[in-house]
Amino acid sequence: MANQEQILDFYSRPGMMTSPGKYAELFQRLPNDVERLVRIVQGLALHEFVALPFYGVTVSEQRQSESHIRPVEQMLDRILALDDRPLTIPRPPERRLLGVCRHFMVLLLAMLRARQIPARGRCGFGAYFNPGFFEDHVVCEYWNASEGRWALADPQFDEVWTQRLGIRHDILDVPRDQFYVAGDAWARWRAGKADPQNFGIIQGNLRGLWFLAANLVHDVAMLNKLELLRWDTWGAMPPPDQSLSEDELIFFDELGALTREPDNSFASLRELYERDDRVRVPGTVFNSLLKRSEAVAA
Repeated sequence: MANQEQILDFYSRPGMMTSPGKYAELFQRLPNDVERLVRIVQGLALHEFVALPFYGVTVSEQRQSESHIRPVEQMLDRILALDDRPLTIPRPPERRLLGVCRHFMVLLLAMLRARQIPARGRCGFGAYFNPGFFEDHVVCEYWNASEGRWALADPQFDEVWTQRLGIRHDILDVPRDQFYVAGDAWARWRAGKADPQNFGIIQGNLRGLWFLAANLVHDVAMLNKLELLRWDTWGAMPPPDQSLSEDELIFFDELGALTREPDNSFASLRELYERDDRVRVPGTVFNSLLKRSEAVAA
């Protein structure tokens, strides 16, 4: 069984998606506190689905490919091509990297790990987008050393987002009843406390038990430092609206139990990921938006 020091060491080092590569020196110049890093990320990225209504930015067809960038090193390629000033200088919205919640999260993870602050991505559902529903979302879980606990940070939520959605909670310490990690969402359904149809991409009508199951697989990968696109699929992820067999339910019950308390399950999560192709990220995944197979490391 891994001890806390080993766990924190694992999450303080970059993974495949969060290695800054040739930009390592730039990251070493960044501050080492979470709040300032969150602000830096917010000045570098723009959520493509609210670019126009929230920020007045029209997304050209030529720039839509930015949201399909996986590794942070390639994100930085694009960020600096758009504006080559130091990363600490906020870009105007039209010169920020276009992405979704995952891009904000990966940028923050990479910065935190570069500054030796333990951090991991968490896949789940936010309660603060559409009241009564739980939207597909990812956030950053970082180690709050002063309090000796993990806290959730949502770097996507700058002043524009918080005002638009009326957010009143601390985005650097998101309450656990405002963001359910995938395992907690699954457990609530199993206990008869939640309807799976309330979880997913609500306006896109992509929701239900299959979505809960897919997010469990994503969360296992994130806990093993593989943070892929929200629309990447592989392994045990069921296709939309597919019902689950009893064997599949048992398997996803296991994933839910392991991911709900990842520190206690750290060794089991690592072992499961290394040996089980149902959760392990292969060299090639299916980009369900572009409807094609793509190499993860490309």
